[in-house]
Amino acid sequence: MTSNAQSGNLTLQAKQTHPIPLDAHLQCNAGELLALVGPSGAGKSTLLRIIAGLMQPESGVVQCGPQVWLDTNDNISLKAQQRRVGFVFQQYALFPHLTAQQNVEQACRHLPARQRQEKACYWLAKVNLQGLENRRPSELSGGQQQRVGLARALAREPAVLLLDEPFSAVDRATRERLYRELAMLRAELSIPTVLVTHDLDEAIVLADKLCMLSHGATLQSGPVDNVISRPVSVLVARLVGFKNVFRGTVLEENHTGGGVVEWRGHRLEVERLNGFKNGQAVHWCIPQTHIVMHRRDRPSRGDRENPLAGTISELLSMGDSKLVAAQLGKVGRPPVYFLVPSHVADRNELALGQRVGFSLLASSVHLMPPDRLGRSRR
Repeated sequence: MTSNAQSGNLTLQAKQTHPIPLDAHLQCNAGELLALVGPSGAGKSTLLRIIAGLMQPESGVVQCGPQVWLDTNDNISLKAQQRRVGFVFQQYALFPHLTAQQNVEQACRHLPARQRQEKACYWLAKVNLQGLENRRPSELSGGQQQRVGLARALAREPAVLLLDEPFSAVDRATRERLYRELAMLRAELSIPTVLVTHDLDEAIVLADKLCMLSHGATLQSGPVDNVISRPVSVLVARLVGFKNVFRGTVLEENHTGGGVVEWRGHRLEVERLNGFKNGQAVHWCIPQTHIVMHRRDRPSRGDRENPLAGTISELLSMGDSKLVAAQLGKVGRPPVYFLVPSHVADRNELALGQRVGFSLLASSVHLMPPDRLGRSRR
């Protein structure tokens, strides 16, 4: 696959107070896919529009490789037509009276007619639509229409590819096929790709990096594994799906950077204190998948496993797994949640009201600053 577009890293900084508050920054390197994730109203689609030149913030910078597309301090603002951006929309945005091929040709009207036809057919074949060139959008399925939209975006030979919830309007099976096709295309592209999605699982499957947003502000950005396992705040922990978020106090430090945290009268060993000192209040979290249930015939292996026991207050089937809620301490306090394979739960005859032992692995307990907004659990 060849492209005349000059590839390079994409950077954005955007600030404003009206009409939508923004305090966002992001970077996406050539060849990477960055997913913008956050609740409705977080500013995800707004940032795509700023990159594309469809709106301008009160202050900000957009740069792709060596080319500055926007710099409000220097009064630089390239029009949308001057930015080599491929944009794929949620609702396809195809011309209903044009065929698939003609829709794609619209992206390369700067070329002679014969070259437009060749390029349109090339990209339609790349997205597995060969043979359907002469069908109009009404004659195509939702997944096929979205492929036309992607082919049209790529036919522009963009320096940046922007995807605004492109898979939300198709069924699950079609969505998974599109995931695979996008992954295969990305292996050939060497441009930044920015995906807006409200679906964290989708972001984890597709992205190299996550940028977590809330109320127009960047909360955390980085490699997927770092963000979902090491959130920088209670808010990010909630946004990436942590159910186990609690308050504690640092009791001890050790020379390796770890220490002990007090929680509900228990001493929890922690592998990394993240710079917190003795006596400091913290929040801590642990993924549901990183808690190990004890077998009845196998005791805990040691203190670094932080062995605990509680009473099962919830037991929910979730496909091949069961979600266990173990109640510790005073009634009414939030339980500890963990996932157990269904066959293991059945073998151990888990049931409501049963005592269950489990371990909070020291390597998986993650500390965060105390939350001032009250989103805490004791």
